[in-house]
Formats: sequence, structure tokens, C-alpha cells
Amino acid sequence: MDFDVIIIGSGAGGLTAAVALAQAGKKVLVLEQHDRPGGWTHSFTLQGYRFSPGVHYIGDLQDGGGLRAIYDGLGVSQDLTFCELNPDGYDHIIIGDRRVDFPKGKDNLIERLKSHFPLEAEGIDDYFTDLVDMIQSLSRIGDLTHPLKSAASAPTILKWMRATGADLINAHVTDPVLRGVLAGQSGDHGLPPSRVSAFMHAGITNHYLDGGYYPLGGSFSIPRAFVKALNHIGGEIRLNSRVTRILLEGKKVLGVQLDSGEEIRAGVVISNADPEVTFGKLIGRDQLPPRLRKKVDSVKYSTSCISLFFATDMDLRSAGLDSGNFWFYDHADVDKIYTDGLTDAMLKNDTPPGMFLTATTLKDPSKIHSGHHTCEAFAFVGYSAFENWARTSYGARPADYEAMKEDLSWRMVRGLEKHLPGLSKHIVFSSLGTPLTNEHYLNATRGNLYGIEKIPTQVGPWAFHPRTGFDGLFLCGASTLSHGVAGVTTSGINAAKAVLKCRTQDILVQHGPGPRFLPSEDITVWPEDLRNKMERGEIAHEEDEREV
Repeated sequence: MDFDVIIIGSGAGGLTAAVALAQAGKKVLVLEQHDRPGGWTHSFTLQGYRFSPGVHYIGDLQDGGGLRAIYDGLGVSQDLTFCELNPDGYDHIIIGDRRVDFPKGKDNLIERLKSHFPLEAEGIDDYFTDLVDMIQSLSRIGDLTHPLKSAASAPTILKWMRATGADLINAHVTDPVLRGVLAGQSGDHGLPPSRVSAFMHAGITNHYLDGGYYPLGGSFSIPRAFVKALNHIGGEIRLNSRVTRILLEGKKVLGVQLDSGEEIRAGVVISNADPEVTFGKLIGRDQLPPRLRKKVDSVKYSTSCISLFFATDMDLRSAGLDSGNFWFYDHADVDKIYTDGLTDAMLKNDTPPGMFLTATTLKDPSKIHSGHHTCEAFAFVGYSAFENWARTSYGARPADYEAMKEDLSWRMVRGLEKHLPGLSKHIVFSSLGTPLTNEHYLNATRGNLYGIEKIPTQVGPWAFHPRTGFDGLFLCGASTLSHGVAGVTTSGINAAKAVLKCRTQDILVQHGPGPRFLPSEDITVWPEDLRNKMERGEIAHEEDEREV
């Protein structure tokens, strides 16, 4: 064998598994098809402006948080610095002319919601009681060290197992605007509340209750920290290395084949790719057991999006923006907006009825370039709207595709101008990504954003698991445990545990000092060394990526 473990893909899950296994003494190789590591956590630079398409805020970094424990336990936390989003509003939900800011802290959020919807006070309390109980029950179920607590969690699990996010919301509140507000973070999973698993909806809300954070320098600082740790312990990563085949002998993994024809041998392969890529393409349906083939054929993937990356010379703070995320909805029927987001409806609207906007330079002032702010805006759309161009080559798409991109760019700008009047006159650079862009750079089936759809029948025991029906083949990523930085990072730990046949505490043994935290809203209190580096443009610079 050339390596003990080969990992396909360098997303957060793949890199987490790589570092954990390398620290356990395994000879590890990570293969990445792109020219930079990170998957959805990568960053890119266009005309000097840095964008991070897949990371807009991260939660669970407080003392005792699950993601914090992984970063500390793998020893990568000392190379990470996070900017805390506005603690009085890490998310701003705007429905029509109503705006509700989500503050840090569960009790603060409850009181904020009650101040807007006093007649729903009892329902708001009950909603959060059930929501937190659901997440705590998930954490206890199957805990062999506390069997009584595990058993006590079963009724809650069974009660909500088949339920949706809308079921959870509607069980407690009746005001249509409040229902829309409580569903306002649905873009974090991309599904209408009436389709998403109640546990997924609850998990996302719970994930940010202790605030939201943005990595200093952009999302690329996360894979950079992991690659540094991997290199330090002798692991390897190869970029521009597309895997075209998982090599098998019967049901036993032998290694992989690259598009160059090179074969690399290993007794263990972990795929960070989605199930269609892993089983449908890298193995082939003819090699799959009937039950697995049926599951791969029937699985539904999450929706895709239009992504507008732009720079502006507008004074965004004076225009009302801050470091929090802005969720714009034209009306309170958030369910319909996300239902339309699974189709080509966006192409038929003058402006998107639902949009997400983040000003990344207000989260992380080090990203300011030439005195301009960078922003990222998203609207959901199904892959089917772009299938006509799916077989054309990236960089050589036909004229009608480019014309559609230009038209969609201006529709999004006009939609944003409802909230930022005059924005179109202040845009100094823009670039639009489509589902085909996601498919090209991320190798994501149908341009999906979040792996498989997180509907009740595709989460938990019905999702894909770290172990597969092939000896030596394991999975991690957004189609296993969960999506998002925290979800896929944890999936990497789960894959490493499955390979090593050990417990989480056996892996997280590095006892890192913890990340550094900075306030996005007040750079005057940043340490002098960071302020000086920021002024010299040394924090967020394209050369950072080439160092890896």
C-alpha cells in the first residue's frame, strides 16, 4: 500500500478526518480536484476582492460548544481567529416592512421575539422549550454511559421523528409573520419549512443561540489551519488531483485512480464527495448491492442558488447594514418562497422574493480592498433551470447562458435596491455564480448546496453513514450527519472513529489553547498586531492561498 488512508475531497469533513487519522499514526493522503483546498470553505479572489461562497457564519464556538471542542481537540484552534457578528443581531429577518433582529443568547432572543409579538409570548416559550429538548434528546440518545437518560430521550425523538420544521413552528404560534420569522433561517438548509426535518430546523436555530462568528481573513483560514496541522504531522495533500475511480477487488477497497491514469493504493478510502459521485461515478451502479443502488437512485439532493459576488463603494453602515446577515422576504409566506426556490421560479420573477445578503467586510474589516466593501448575495433556484447548458464546458458557455447571467445579476441588484436604494450606482465589481458554477468547482451533484435534502426520511438513520457496504470505504460530508461547517466537521470525526474503531475522546486529545475572538463591530479593541497587519493588507491576501 502507498498510504494507509486516502481521502477524496478536502472539504471540512475530509480535512477533519485527515488530521484526526494522521494524528493517530496513519499515513494519510488527501486528493483535491480543485486548485485550492477547502471545498465549500475555500475562498477565491477576483480583481483583488476576496469572496468566501460557503461560509457566512459559524456557531457552536463558545466554551463547551461541539465545534469548539473539535478545533481544540485537534490542535488547530491556535491558528484560527474569529470575528463575532453583531451580538444584538447576528441574523436580521426582514418580512415586508417588519424587521426582527436575532440577538446572542436564547433568553435574549425569546425576549426580543416577545417584544415584537406579545400575544404569542406563551407559544414562544413553549417553542424554545421543545426546540432545546429535541436537541438535548438527540445528544443523549444511544449514550451507553447514561442508559436511563438515553431511554428518557426516546419519547421526544419519536414525537418529532417524522415531523417538519413547519409542524414544530405551527404547533406553538399562529401569527403568520412570526411563523415567517421563525422560519427565516431556512436558507441555512434550503428547504421550505413544510419539508425540512423538524430536527434539522431545530438544530440550525439552536446552533446559533450563542452567537455567530466569521473566520478572520475569510473562510479559507479554516482549511489553511487544517492543512498546516496535516503537514506538521506528515500527512499529504495533492491539489488538481481528480479521482475518477475507486479501485475494488470484490467488495474490498484497494485505492483510487486519478484522471491522469495514476493508481494510488490504500486499504482505507474516505469519500468527502456526495453519494452520487461516490457510488454512482467513482464505483459505478453496476458494482452496488441492490439495496444501496436503490437508495442512490432515489435520494433527493438539496437545491442550488444564484450567487452574486460584488464590491461597492457605498457607505454600507450609513445604509443600515452591519456584521449580521440580512434575510429579505417580500412577504410572510416563507414556505412558498422556499418551495419556489426548488424550481426555476426565480427566472420568472422580476426580482427574487427571498434573498440573503452579507457584507463580509463588515464582518471582517481585513477584507476591505481599495476602500471598497465586498458583499455576497444569494437566491435559491433549482438546477433544472440550467440543465440546457449542463453539457457545455466551463469557460466556454454559449452566449445565451452569459446573457442569462447578466440578466439575473441585475434582477438581484434591483431586489437588493428595495433595501439599499441606489446600490446599482455604487457597484464597482460583480460576478455571478450559478448551479453550474457549484457543479464545476465543488463537484456537487446538480449544483447542490447542502448534500442530500434534509427531509425527515433522509436524516438520522435514513441518511448515509460513515460505514458503507464496502470493506475499507467510509463516508463523510454533508450527506451523512449534517451539513454546514459544524455538521461536516463532525462527520469527519465520525469517519475517523469508524476507521479507528474508537471513541470521540480518543481522537480529540491535543488540548489546543482555543481560537482568538474579535468583535466585528469595534476594531478599535483589536490587538495592535492584527490592526497593523490589516492596515498592511496581510491578513486577507491572495498569496495566503498559494502558501498552502
